[in-house]
Amino acid sequence: MQYTFADRISSLQPSAIREILKFTADPTVISFAAGNPAPEAFPVKEVAEISSRIFAERPIDALQYSITEGYTPLRDRMKNFMRDRYNSYRDFDELIVTSGAQQVMELTTKALCNEGDTIICEAPSFIGSLNAFRSFGVKLRGVPVESDGIDIAQLEEALKEEKKAKFIYVIPNFQNPSGVTMSLEKRKAVYDLAGKYGVMILEDNPYGELRVKGENIPTIKSMDIDGRVIYAGTFSKVLSPGIRVGYAVAPSPVIQKMVVCKQVTDVHTNIFGQMLADEFMANYDFDAHLEKIRGIYRNKMGLMLDLMKQHLPGSVTWNEPEGGLFIWCTLPEGADMLGFCKEAVETYRVAVVPGTAFLTDESAPCSSFRLNFSTPTDQQLVEGMEKLGKAAAKYLTV
Repeated sequence: MQYTFADRISSLQPSAIREILKFTADPTVISFAAGNPAPEAFPVKEVAEISSRIFAERPIDALQYSITEGYTPLRDRMKNFMRDRYNSYRDFDELIVTSGAQQVMELTTKALCNEGDTIICEAPSFIGSLNAFRSFGVKLRGVPVESDGIDIAQLEEALKEEKKAKFIYVIPNFQNPSGVTMSLEKRKAVYDLAGKYGVMILEDNPYGELRVKGENIPTIKSMDIDGRVIYAGTFSKVLSPGIRVGYAVAPSPVIQKMVVCKQVTDVHTNIFGQMLADEFMANYDFDAHLEKIRGIYRNKMGLMLDLMKQHLPGSVTWNEPEGGLFIWCTLPEGADMLGFCKEAVETYRVAVVPGTAFLTDESAPCSSFRLNFSTPTDQQLVEGMEKLGKAAAKYLTV
């Protein structure tokens, strides 16, 4: 039989990250390609205690259908958390619990965009969000990321030219994949431009609690006085990605539409995962847990950066992020980045993600690649970076 697929899906390609991750099923491959939290960061003992308590005391609550908006105790807790910690919940806001932060991208696009509308994105940006946007038949307009965040002059140019722009998508903290943190001045400028041109902002903050150096910077949502910012948060990087619990804070009319969209997608987020997240926040020292995982990532990031300085050729450059899970590397001008990534995994058994995976225009030239330091063990970091250095030294001299 010949299959005919929907226009909005037929042009989508498999995630480059997922394709590369196929190599990681081979135990001889060291993966710097994933973005998974470090296994030692999971609070396994606490999760086991909470799970046992839930199924001993409230098994039906955990196993029955629930409401689309989310588990009420968790929603109330997260409203207070966002208000008290980030000054990012106002009287006109509401909160919905989602199936990870990824679903916030889908629900936002489904609620706000028609086919042919434009979403303005940082370039590069997170491939999962870009593909979610593409699946609704929208146009993506990329704006370059500088060392302190999105290029404001080019952002305004894009807003002038894109008459059907609906929202600006940004990852202000330790951006995936670039690792860049947007400055306070640029956050204010993004908000001001959104108001000037009448568009919304989708602020994605999955890594905000993973700062390992430098000072915290206010969220764009904390500046939102006229109801144009949608904030996406998640428990994936601070508790467990497997429970699939994220959340969105947005003006109440937007959340109401997101609720309707979610009802026809998955009815509600995994209720057991929501109860688990709520119990952890209520009964355990969340700040102490965050400090523990920051320590893990501070050490891992420092180790990878030291190894990069030791093994990579001087012609390879990179950023030094203040947090998050990724380091963005750039090969010298004229180098074949895709060829290097292929050589690294096939010959040297080290997987990295080619930078083209993160572009709004995947055909645009790119000489960068992304490294992840959270998933490998320390020993794998040592062995893998030595091998990657050999691959770079050989490939860049050919």
